[in-house]
Formats: sequence, structure tokens, C-alpha cells
Amino acid sequence: MSRDFAREKRLLTPRQFKAVFDSPSGKLPGRNVLILVRENGLPHPRIGLVIGKKSVKLAVERNRIKRQLRETFRLHQMELTGWDIVVIARKGLADLDNPELARQFAKLWRRLSRTPSQHASDPEQGKPAHA
Repeated sequence: MSRDFAREKRLLTPRQFKAVFDSPSGKLPGRNVLILVRENGLPHPRIGLVIGKKSVKLAVERNRIKRQLRETFRLHQMELTGWDIVVIARKGLADLDNPELARQFAKLWRRLSRTPSQHASDPEQGKPAHA
């Protein structure tokens, strides 16, 4: 798997976001952020960002946060195989500078990588089921 951030590594449709919101496999609360995860059965992770005006007022700050998030996700995606991830920003996230954002999300990605997904941990994956 390459370390790119191609279209298939993003949650794009409301239906994909709704699947994670309606039945998350896990929640990772962080400082000023909540991460919802759900197994996706794919050989790569997908990420969706929810950074609203209510939690981060300025568009410049929302865009900066999204850039930092995408970059840390891109660098850690090898460890996150098999997850659909939705990152929800909370108030105060814009107060963190770029190195602090990178540290916080690297720590959250490490925590998530220690949570086994069915796809990453199932040795029977890909074998035909016996009746």
C-alpha cells in the first residue's frame, strides 16, 4: 500500500459517514477531538473530517487543521488498515499549533492501530467458508 491520499482513502458520501456515525466499532476521545471508527473490510483505511464553523470559527484555521490531519493520516495509514475513521473537531482545536496537532493525532493513530480490526487480525480472511 502506498502512502498517498487518493480518493479511495476518503469517506466521500453522506452514506459512508452515516455508516460510521450510526454504528461505530469504537470511539477515541482526544483533547478537543473525537474519533469514531468502524471496520470497513477493505485493505486500506478511509478518513472523513467533520470540522464545523461552530467548533473552529475561521476558515483559515479549519483548512489548516484539515491539512495537518490529512498529512498525519497519510503518514500513519499503514498502521490503520481496515478502518473507516471520522474525526470530529471540538472547540479549542484551533488553539493548537501545527507541531502540537501533529503530536496529538500521531498519538491517536497509534492508539487506534493497537485496536485490532477484523480485517487486520482475521487469519481466516480470504479463505472459503466450510459448510
